[in-house]
Amino acid sequence: MKAATTQVVRPAGAGHETLYVLLLCALILSVAATVVLWRGEKTETGSIASHQLDARRDLSAGEQGIYADLRVTLDEILLLRAESQSLPTPEALAAEGFAPFAQDASSVSRGGHVWQLQDQAYLGLSQNPQVAGSFLMRIDAKDDSQANIWLNRNPSASLPADLSDAPLIAAGWQQVVAQFDAGVTRQHRH
Repeated sequence: MKAATTQVVRPAGAGHETLYVLLLCALILSVAATVVLWRGEKTETGSIASHQLDARRDLSAGEQGIYADLRVTLDEILLLRAESQSLPTPEALAAEGFAPFAQDASSVSRGGHVWQLQDQAYLGLSQNPQVAGSFLMRIDAKDDSQANIWLNRNPSASLPADLSDAPLIAAGWQQVVAQFDAGVTRQHRH
């Protein structure tokens, strides 16, 4: 009988395979980073003036609701003005059920505003300024696109005699502006 022969088989080194896998991962990550940097969109947020408030970021929930209601009701107000050649009264708008002029549960929960017509503007004085401030919707008699909304969170908000921008700003009113960017609309146009 022959003596047993022992043959030692060394394991294949995993060092080269590990190196190749790590290089492949680095290549994939660098290609992905290049694509993201190359195709990424720059977010340009427009700045607003110190006398303005962003409707999306700077208003409370109640104020956002009133602002949205005023924007929607503005179309109806302009149609009624075209028919009668004068702005409808807040009482007439409330009788038609237009928010925020109608006195319902949502108007009470949003500050219980008392609306009045002042020249070419609707003034809504808040009964609960902690929930929502007082609103002013100023409508240009000649250009409907110039309708804008102002907010005053002061409990004793007052309206100056002149409803132009400078006197309103001096009286503590802030213009509410809506900025529509990719962050708001989530639409990407390429």
